[in-house]
Amino acid sequence: MGATELVFIFVVYLLLFGAKGIPSLAKTMGEAVRTFRNATEDIQREILADRPKRDPQGFTNVHQSKGKSDDEPRADMGDGPLKDPKAS
Repeated sequence: MGATELVFIFVVYLLLFGAKGIPSLAKTMGEAVRTFRNATEDIQREILADRPKRDPQGFTNVHQSKGKSDDEPRADMGDGPLKDPKAS
């Protein structure tokens, strides 16, 4: 809701219930906002609890995990063009 709608609702409420009804309106609005925030936080907690945990160490370089440096040639990548294994 925009500010204009809130002012309009406040004016209508003031005309219908008078100035004595303003504290009850404020209490009701506060409770509604609190309930909405709690529900939003609960939904966020459920979503985050269902999400799989990532291991930041799991994204390391394969060569580093085997103890090789990046400067060494890799055995799985030859210098020549790709060959079809069925053709051999």
